[in-house]
Amino acid sequence: MHDFFFGKSALELQELLATGAVTPSHLLQETLRRIASSDPAVFTQQTVARAEVEAAAASMRYLEGRPLSILDGVPVAWKDLFDVQGEVTRAGSLVLDNGPAPRDAELVRRLAACGAVTTGKLNMTEFAFSGLGLNPHFGTPRNPWAGGEDRIPGGSSSGSAVAVALGLVPIAIGTDTSGSVRIPAAFNGVVGFKPSAGRWPLEGAFPLSRTLDTAGVLTRTVADAVVIDAAACGLPPSENLPHIDGEIRLVVPTNAVWESADADVVRNFKEAARRLEDCGVRIERRRLPVLDEVLSVVSKHGALVGKEAFELHRSRLASPAAKHMDPRVRTRMLLGNHMSTESEKIVRQARLHLIDEMADLFDGTTFIGYPTVAIAAPLLRPLELDDHLFASTNMLVLRNTLIGSFLDWCGISIPNGFDDNGIPTGFLVSGGPGSDHALLALATRIEAVVRGGLSFDFAHRNHG
Repeated sequence: MHDFFFGKSALELQELLATGAVTPSHLLQETLRRIASSDPAVFTQQTVARAEVEAAAASMRYLEGRPLSILDGVPVAWKDLFDVQGEVTRAGSLVLDNGPAPRDAELVRRLAACGAVTTGKLNMTEFAFSGLGLNPHFGTPRNPWAGGEDRIPGGSSSGSAVAVALGLVPIAIGTDTSGSVRIPAAFNGVVGFKPSAGRWPLEGAFPLSRTLDTAGVLTRTVADAVVIDAAACGLPPSENLPHIDGEIRLVVPTNAVWESADADVVRNFKEAARRLEDCGVRIERRRLPVLDEVLSVVSKHGALVGKEAFELHRSRLASPAAKHMDPRVRTRMLLGNHMSTESEKIVRQARLHLIDEMADLFDGTTFIGYPTVAIAAPLLRPLELDDHLFASTNMLVLRNTLIGSFLDWCGISIPNGFDDNGIPTGFLVSGGPGSDHALLALATRIEAVVRGGLSFDFAHRNHG
């Protein structure tokens, strides 16, 4: 096995493909071999026949000097919410079987049109309804940083994050409704990008919340996320980003996101923020009352995701199939029925009002930063055994990211260190609705600093 293939970003693999150091077919075979010898709970299906056809076609294109794009021949895997033609979409469940998908989801089609090689479907929380990543049906992917201890991967895009962290594929597509890309990215030490709602197509993806669902991507680098964002938007995959003119301002809230946070999480965030400040980023620490208002509205009136999940699964929850669902998922969905029509109306109105209230903060050079998750990935076994602990941990894990989802922020989680147990933590940077391009431009420039590497001199770049 050629281990030098693994742990590389999509763009690093593309360089190997472009120079002829490896062919897409050879890369695929090594990828499939690596998957077969890895944690069996990461992939729920492998699309070997399709992948071999796609890789062979890509190999021929490289031989002829006409690759489709910088994604041509690069392996990609999909959270099992996305339809892949000829495969059953199970959404992490034993009770969803609509038969083989008649066509690819639109996002699958767009990446395939760029030459990406579809390797299979990835494990997830059943119906994408938890931030922890446990799945009693297909097994829970183990956090690869945990050593001899089993720790959670984060959810609901659990297999997506672990697949990238293990180096099985450089690109894994997930979904994010309340944090389901950003949370597992932080827990597994990879990059997780959630675009603004509607930026990426969701046709052919099994929903959780029609209001809050977005697709998203887990990668090894911000540059890879930039490439995937372009392809997902139907544009030629490119690393090109706009220049951000003016002083970069990162607003760090002093409220809402810090309660019950691990000391190591706080330390890593503060150290990364200090490094950014040393490089010329203006760090502005102040209270953002809207964040408390979001949490208050959800606590008092209920969550839209719960209400919409219940409505989507109402007939299933009332059928014999319900007893074959994850009991914790089933219980949370049933709670969604407790949200009254009046409460739903209040939450929807409050959401629009609070999004509008935050609009003036985002001016193209202003972003919000805080820890992606308040804690590092906890041990798995106690959560499997204790329903109360599961519920309280799930709420804490989701808290910081659900704020951005409620307000339709785009967000990207960048690894920013480890806790004292060697478990990764994440630095979440968010931009206002529709500011995805500017957010990715910023993330590209600050990634090395956030990770603790060499810095980009903002002061020199913007004022020199």
